[in-house]
Amino acid sequence: MVKRSLQASLNGIQEAKRAFARKGWTQDNLAGEVNLKTRQPIWRFFSGRPVERHTFIEICLVLELNWREIAIDPPAEFLELQEYPQPPVLHIDKLVQQVRSQRFDKIQDQCGILQLLDVSHPVAIDDIYIDVNILEQIASQQWVEISDLQNLDPKDFDRFGLGEIDQNQIPGMNVVETYSKLRVLGKPGVGKTTFLQYLAIQCNHGAFAAHQIPIFITLRNFAQESKISNEFSLLKYIRQEFFTSKISDPSVIETLLSEGRVLLLLDGMDEILNQESNAVLSEIRRFSEKYHKNKFVATCRTASQKLRLRGFTDVEIAPLTSEQIRAFAQKWFVAFTKTNIQDGQAQSVQFLEKLELPENWQFRQLIVTPLFLHLACWIFHGKDKFPIKRTDFYKQGLDLLLGKWDEARGIERDEVYRGFLLPQKLKLLSQIAAATFEQGQYFFEQRIVEQYIGDYIQNLTKIPMDTDELQVESEAALKAMEAQHGLLAERARGIFSFSYLAFQEYFTARKIVASHNLQAFEQALSGLVSHITDPHWREIFLLTATMLKSADGLVQLMKQQIDTLVAEDPYLQDFLTWASQKSRTVPTQTKDATVRAFYLALSRTPHIASHFALASTLDQGMFLDAALDDLLLECAIDGNQDFAHIHACGEAMSNILGIVLDVGLHKSLQQLSDQLPNSDQSQQRFELWSQTSYSAWAEQVKKTVVNYRNINHEWQFSSEQEQVLQRYYDANKLLLDCLHSNCEVTAAIRQEIEATLLLPQKELEDREWQ
Repeated sequence: MVKRSLQASLNGIQEAKRAFARKGWTQDNLAGEVNLKTRQPIWRFFSGRPVERHTFIEICLVLELNWREIAIDPPAEFLELQEYPQPPVLHIDKLVQQVRSQRFDKIQDQCGILQLLDVSHPVAIDDIYIDVNILEQIASQQWVEISDLQNLDPKDFDRFGLGEIDQNQIPGMNVVETYSKLRVLGKPGVGKTTFLQYLAIQCNHGAFAAHQIPIFITLRNFAQESKISNEFSLLKYIRQEFFTSKISDPSVIETLLSEGRVLLLLDGMDEILNQESNAVLSEIRRFSEKYHKNKFVATCRTASQKLRLRGFTDVEIAPLTSEQIRAFAQKWFVAFTKTNIQDGQAQSVQFLEKLELPENWQFRQLIVTPLFLHLACWIFHGKDKFPIKRTDFYKQGLDLLLGKWDEARGIERDEVYRGFLLPQKLKLLSQIAAATFEQGQYFFEQRIVEQYIGDYIQNLTKIPMDTDELQVESEAALKAMEAQHGLLAERARGIFSFSYLAFQEYFTARKIVASHNLQAFEQALSGLVSHITDPHWREIFLLTATMLKSADGLVQLMKQQIDTLVAEDPYLQDFLTWASQKSRTVPTQTKDATVRAFYLALSRTPHIASHFALASTLDQGMFLDAALDDLLLECAIDGNQDFAHIHACGEAMSNILGIVLDVGLHKSLQQLSDQLPNSDQSQQRFELWSQTSYSAWAEQVKKTVVNYRNINHEWQFSSEQEQVLQRYYDANKLLLDCLHSNCEVTAAIRQEIEATLLLPQKELEDREWQ
């Protein structure tokens, strides 16, 4: 009979004390790690007194010691399960199949369905699940210089540290097969729980880990039940799980665990309240070391990764790739379209096509997690389009992250940010976003963001706090903000950013709109308008315009600022005057501003006028001028004019003659066309005409076009003027985009702005006097 107690030898006690000293714990700490209610067994252990066998072994395991080397006269054989009659090992495969059969329905019910947000009915996991990819390097653990991040392109911002830029992605199933103890990290909504459920279902069907049985444990449920009983025991919890499947023999689970036939899935380490986390983690550590032959997979939010598990390998779920987004959307619309599969597939195609439109690139940056992709599909499903106001989508996404997501799953979090209410959280995030964005910081050091948080806390409490206390409060608030809703994320060691650039932009715009009084509001709008030529602020303008109850003041300030860009340059004013005059000579249904935009682009950059941002469909007169401009450009090519080139000029002239309505212009162009040599002439005569007559012919074409159509004045801009014009064009385009963004602007102001776009200063002043 193996003795039921063990005691340490003198040498064993000395070795244990050295290991204990290296840990830096107290005896109470060690008792907690071993899951003891008192420290008396610890005292007995270090005093060389007898200690219960299992406690002795667990103390040694926690201290990373070989219990046989510590104990006096350790037993030659050690059978932990001797009190239970065990079936022969030869029958273990049969036992696995029997238990899997008995628990099959339980696992299917527990893990086979998903309750998606805002959806009133459950969805089968196979109908919606797509394989996830894994990053083996955790971005927030890497060392990166902040100077390396500041020039990152906005469209790459959200992907930094998430695998698309700097590391390979590995299929999730492959990673689980590789590691026996795995902890899967991820930000809110990336699909950590769904991944575990999928593993359970695959194992339940024998498609994965066929020699094991799945056990899925929601750790917050385990913690709540353990707190009631005051005993944190995974073994007892699993026995209760088995009992619900009518498996009452305790030797069954002991045998399976001892033989390594369990796939233990532990979901939501971050969802355990602080007061229970140490006990739960200690029990996971103890259990995984005792039954080390089994496979363990736990999940945790990335920001809570400091809840370490010894012996577990940490990996992180990667953002969805384009292929995964496509696969998810196809499954989603088929699953939720009530008519038939074909309609669902058709709507998924429509969703993906509209997602690829240039104006929807912000949506593409956000929907790299299943949570936001589901939200985007749900909104599109109801309207067959994305919301015109992106702020509506952002607001729904923020509602999810700031509480609705946890609330829908019944998760209770520890008190955060000194008990801030939702409006206070939004205000704090808005202040951080605005302050960092104003300084051009997409990424910021931890000390910087903690300083912003500290200032906010100090202003909110109105009670003086010493520096150390404020620093502790600020750091705790930052960690809570990262862990609980993920809006701020540690991208590399000590370097933070908003988890999505879209949210930093949204909160910055919100700070402008939420200015507390009229004077502050006017200053905020003026500050915004000062950035009108900075492309990084483009989205802030669009968001602010749609969030304002009335955007009249904003668009008027934008128009005034735009006009000042070219007001002091006489040559540019002459350029605008010519475009305005030319636009009035073209009989068209197109708006005057569009025609002015067309001619400004035509004279400044030939060949792109028809694609210029402010221009729409060309009418006949504008089309003729574009064709004539192309002809003049062709004629102006320097060098020897070979037959092919002159033939091309002739072809262009013939095409133009077909659309010219003006009799005088048609006659002049016809005469010039008749002067061109034809293909029947000898090579010698052709070369003679090219050398003696081509230059004069090309100059006559130019004079004819200028005389009849008033184009091709050969405007000569300096490089500085070119830059000013580009900024002027881009700013006007931004103003128009704001007007077309479904913002609230009165009809009179909208009409006035559209009518005066691209006008020279003198014409603007004349309109003011009318």
